[in-house]
Amino acid sequence: MNAIKSLLTRHAYMAKKSVKNNYDLYLLILPVLVWYILFCYWPMYGVQIAFKDFNPGLGVTNSPWVGMKHFFRFFNGNFFWRLIGNTIGISGYSLLVGLPTPIILAVLFNELRSKKFKTTAQTISYAPYFLSIVVIVSLIFRFLGSKDSIVNAALGYLGFEPVKFMSDPKYFWHIYVWTGVWQGIGFSSVLYTAAISGIPTEQYESARIDGATRLRRIWYITIPNILPTIVIVTILSAGGIMNVGFEKIFLMQNTLNIEKSEVISTYVYKVGLQSAQFSFSAAVGLFNNVINFFILIATNEIAKRFGETSLW
Repeated sequence: MNAIKSLLTRHAYMAKKSVKNNYDLYLLILPVLVWYILFCYWPMYGVQIAFKDFNPGLGVTNSPWVGMKHFFRFFNGNFFWRLIGNTIGISGYSLLVGLPTPIILAVLFNELRSKKFKTTAQTISYAPYFLSIVVIVSLIFRFLGSKDSIVNAALGYLGFEPVKFMSDPKYFWHIYVWTGVWQGIGFSSVLYTAAISGIPTEQYESARIDGATRLRRIWYITIPNILPTIVIVTILSAGGIMNVGFEKIFLMQNTLNIEKSEVISTYVYKVGLQSAQFSFSAAVGLFNNVINFFILIATNEIAKRFGETSLW
């Protein structure tokens, strides 16, 4: 017991000394810690309403407990499998397309020899990222939203019939994913571009002297060097597979494409805010986050088993 007490005292002394010697660094990180506590951890107190019949008049604490009632209601609901299928389908499709495309773009940027052209191309690729979701969806409707849209006008000029892109459910996933890739590919490639810039030029020079072609240099030098970055990004992306962007889907959604566009995030908004079923929507949101948590752990363990790179 005395040994444990002595150890705790020693650690407390070392922590106090560290704070005293590096107080400026702790002050620098203090606003970030306060932000996380207030907006990320403190709201967890309200998660308990998922297990209660929340009544605003009674408050969170005094509302009656109902256990797993809201979870069973969600699992047994008519929309459960459709919501899960749409959420995982759109997110999986986005990962399948969105993970390799920034890597390819970053590699292509690295292979450009003209610095001026490279800078111009990178700037153009970054630009869509800074457009708001409202502007992006407005552009989508301008290009695809009606018979008189730009794409349908071009199809009509070529002799084809107009296509109902925004009202036909089979096009929704493709439009959502590929417009998302167009918007984010440039900004997402920055991380890989930074990783590539850290590769020693001697490796490329040695490979070039040995007669390696450009494709071989990419495959045997560039890709292996940025592989740890690729693994980390993949793990983090897989950990958010149940989180499909609410704003864009909600703005693109209509009664005709809802069969393929209704996901958990839009369902929670409609049930939780529009129908004021706060406990039920909290249960659905908690279920969503728990699934993400376990997927993150599983993906990290898989990465750890097959390679040396992982989050922990």
